[in-house]
Amino acid sequence: MAELELRNDVYRRPLQTALQRLGLGAGWRCADIGAGGGDVSVALAALVGPTGRVYAVDIDPARRDEVAEAAAGTGGGQVVAITQAAEELVLPEQVDLVFCRFLLLHVVDPLVVLTKMASAVRPGGWLVAQEPVTSAGRVGGLPLSMPSARHADVGALLPGLAGAASLELVDAWAEAPAGAGPGPVADYLEDLTGVSPGDDPVLLPPLVTVVARAPGN
Repeated sequence: MAELELRNDVYRRPLQTALQRLGLGAGWRCADIGAGGGDVSVALAALVGPTGRVYAVDIDPARRDEVAEAAAGTGGGQVVAITQAAEELVLPEQVDLVFCRFLLLHVVDPLVVLTKMASAVRPGGWLVAQEPVTSAGRVGGLPLSMPSARHADVGALLPGLAGAASLELVDAWAEAPAGAGPGPVADYLEDLTGVSPGDDPVLLPPLVTVVARAPGN
């Protein structure tokens, strides 16, 4: 499978690993829930090619233009931007893969959203969810907190939530990028918190990746 074109994303590797497990390729229908500016949506579109389609779903209507701009001229699959709350998810068709990252920590009820996502997947299709355990992050050895998140450590519950959403848990693991001094890890943390860690050692919050399958063929 081609390299996932998210080279400046410090959490790129676990998503690449998950997609390789699925064998995602040409012609797949995918949905990126909580798509933001569409970076992952466009990367998925490059993998599914001209015969594939990616639905980029976000609650913020301003994101539609960002997704359209990001998708323009990529030569990948069709990217369809949809303004919709994750709790009210309804897609034009069932998809082969539904994906979210850094979404469930912000919603009111993560299980409601996962259940909606599961219903959007065709029988035998896939769900990949990636959520952090923010309290396990460290800056200079001190715990990192994220008080703005409703469910800051939802990643620790994610494997159980997949089962509660009537999905078959296929795999789950956690990865945490780390660094010290200038570099992508420090840049990411500064973008996230607004404060540079300087030369302090940084362990970013472990990201729990869940690969689950919908019942059926």
